[in-house]
Amino acid sequence: MDLAAQEDKPLDGFGIFGTIKETAVDDEGLVEFYEKSFTFPIYKDENLTFYEFFGKKKLGLTSYNPLRLYRGYKKMMKRINAKGLSGNLVGEGMVQGGIIVFDKNGQPNFAYVEDTGKE
Repeated sequence: MDLAAQEDKPLDGFGIFGTIKETAVDDEGLVEFYEKSFTFPIYKDENLTFYEFFGKKKLGLTSYNPLRLYRGYKKMMKRINAKGLSGNLVGEGMVQGGIIVFDKNGQPNFAYVEDTGKE
């Protein structure tokens, strides 16, 4: 989350947290993500409420061309390595998420659906 990592702290005053859908699959990777990328509270979404909000979308093939798939994989690994993550590819990792902004009363005001592969 590059915005949260900025030195001028543009997100100060906002309550930020993350949700995950599973544990005991890649807890090591989850700890790495928390320590290196997202140092805000992370909660397990037992009922998958947030994922349902985003339509429980899963990544799919964007091409059946093996060369194009390979190039996409290489670009993804380059982004992961640039962020200092191990990119172990453990766990399901196919469910897309996003960002929801809530007002002070807990009502959602804005939602951004993840666009996988883009910053």
